[in-house]
Amino acid sequence: MPLSDNMRGALLMMASMAAFTINDTFMKALAGAVPLFQLLFLRGALTSVLTGIWVYRVRAMHLRMPRRDKGLIGLRAVAEVGAAYFFLTALFHMPIANVTAILQSLPLTVSLCAALFFGETLGWRRLSAILIGLAGVMLIVRPGAEDFNFYSVYVLIAVAFVTLRDLVTRKLSAQTHSIFVSWTTSISIMVVFGLASLGRDWVPMDLRAWGFTIAASVSIIGGYLFSVQVMRVGEITFIAPFRYTGLIWALVLGWFVFGDWPAPLTLIGAAIVVGSGIFMLYREGQIARRAKRNR
Repeated sequence: MPLSDNMRGALLMMASMAAFTINDTFMKALAGAVPLFQLLFLRGALTSVLTGIWVYRVRAMHLRMPRRDKGLIGLRAVAEVGAAYFFLTALFHMPIANVTAILQSLPLTVSLCAALFFGETLGWRRLSAILIGLAGVMLIVRPGAEDFNFYSVYVLIAVAFVTLRDLVTRKLSAQTHSIFVSWTTSISIMVVFGLASLGRDWVPMDLRAWGFTIAASVSIIGGYLFSVQVMRVGEITFIAPFRYTGLIWALVLGWFVFGDWPAPLTLIGAAIVVGSGIFMLYREGQIARRAKRNR
């Protein structure tokens, strides 16, 4: 039985979330064994080589693009470097499920910033969903509580950087190939963290560390590949809620690999964030269908 475009898109979205979470798991497993800057440089180098081959195969290796896109790609690279540093620093000090739960606020922050800076329509229902979702984030972070981890703030800073990255990506023209953008991002991470690691001691890596680093590189490329493909099939309002399967992967891997399980308040906050995001997508679908009928 052939798959519909929507079902194919849902499977690709779930595969993308699985790949990104598996990458996070391998990176977290190396915490304390390999310095962060060394690890980011090596992963960036491996990812740059592999995505470079991909860029060459699809003939996307060119600089003939709108001048505006070059500036946007540079800004996107800065956002990606900031997100990588703050996200992985937090990941090395927090349970993976907690970090992933806070990241589920991304659809909410992107929608809010798109309304503020791009003038996109944001009705009271969607604005209410965003505010409720952000309240869910506060339940996860719980500033002032006894078990408050300052690295939760690092995740929030990472969310801000990823929000900037996604908003910049929205402004790129269709002439610029997605994988070319991913390749330039990988190179930026390799260069920035390679330079940052020069003033620090490198540690020798055993076979396990190299294996985990290579596995993380392959996993994140899989995430890139699936996330690019998912935008080319099906209806985004149907597919986008499957982004939240990343939280399920984080809960399972966090418990199975690291023996971590979030506190009840964290799970309640995560459920509020996910529920708010799904409601946002539902409203977006309603508005799109209404606009289509009124044409």
